[in-house]
Amino acid sequence: MTYVLAIQKIKDYDKWKKVFDEHGDVRKTKGSKGAMIYRNSNDPRQLIIITKWENIDTAKNFALAEDLKIVMKKAGVICLPELYYLEGIEKTEY
Repeated sequence: MTYVLAIQKIKDYDKWKKVFDEHGDVRKTKGSKGAMIYRNSNDPRQLIIITKWENIDTAKNFALAEDLKIVMKKAGVICLPELYYLEGIEKTEY
């Protein structure tokens, strides 16, 4: 599995979440296996989104798609997110 950690600033969470949810079918069609959304407790306009993908190629194809920039603009994303492609290597209980 590949994970993408995206750090982005938004204008308004409710507006962002509505567009994010509307775009869910597109993410699924392009290979997303789900997402976790976090908010920076020191800056509520900064979100950290971790999406799960079958492989790095599908993750990169989604992240680099031109239509994603349009969706982010509609959602009120302030600037392009920082992206980190991660490979899960181990999970521990504690």
